[in-house]
Amino acid sequence: MLSIPLYLLIVFSILISYLLGSIPFGFVLAKLFKVDIQKVGSGNIGATNVFRTLGPTAGVTVFILDLLKGTLATYIAILMLNDPLWIVISGFAAIVGHMFPVFLKFKGGRGSATGLGVLLGIAPEAFIGAMFLVALIIIITRYVSLASISVSPLVAIYMFAADKPLPYSIAAAIAALLIILKHIPNIKRLIKGTERKIGEKTNV
Repeated sequence: MLSIPLYLLIVFSILISYLLGSIPFGFVLAKLFKVDIQKVGSGNIGATNVFRTLGPTAGVTVFILDLLKGTLATYIAILMLNDPLWIVISGFAAIVGHMFPVFLKFKGGRGSATGLGVLLGIAPEAFIGAMFLVALIIIITRYVSLASISVSPLVAIYMFAADKPLPYSIAAAIAALLIILKHIPNIKRLIKGTERKIGEKTNV
C-alpha cells in the first residue's frame, strides 16, 4: 500500500483548502447575470452583496456554497490527517482563501459564511447555535454585518468554555478577530447609521 509522508498530506490539505476557499461563487454567479459584483453595492463578493444586488435566491445560493467551502475543507482534513491542529489550520486556510482569493487578485469576501462552514465541520452544535443567533439578530435588526460581528466572538468564547480541543478554540478566536477586522468599514457605517439593511436593493 502506498504510504504518503505526513508533511505532504499536510501541505496538500492546506493548499486544497485555500484553493477551495478561493472559489469566488458570488463573483461567478453574478457574472452569469452579466453583473460584476465587485463594482456594485459594497463591492463585496459575498452572499450579502449578492442578495442585495440579485435577490434572495442568488444570495442564499452563494451563502450555502461559501459555507460548504469551509465544511468540505474541514472534512478533507479530517479524512487525511484526523488531527485537531491540522484540521483547524486547513479550515482556516479555506477562510483565508475566501478573504484573499488567488483567483480575484486577493480581493475577496469577509469570511463569515466560510467560517460557519468550518464550524459545522468541527463543532456542529456550535454551528446550530451560531446560526440561530445570526438569524435572530438579522430578524431583529436587519443588519447582516452586525450578526457576523456579534456572533463570531461568542463562538470563540463557547469553544473555550466547552473545553473543545485547544486548536479549535484558538482558531475560533483568530477567525473572530479576522472577521471583525474585515468588517471595520461596516462597523463605521453602523456607527454613522449608513449601513445597508438586508432587503435594501442595490442598483445594478
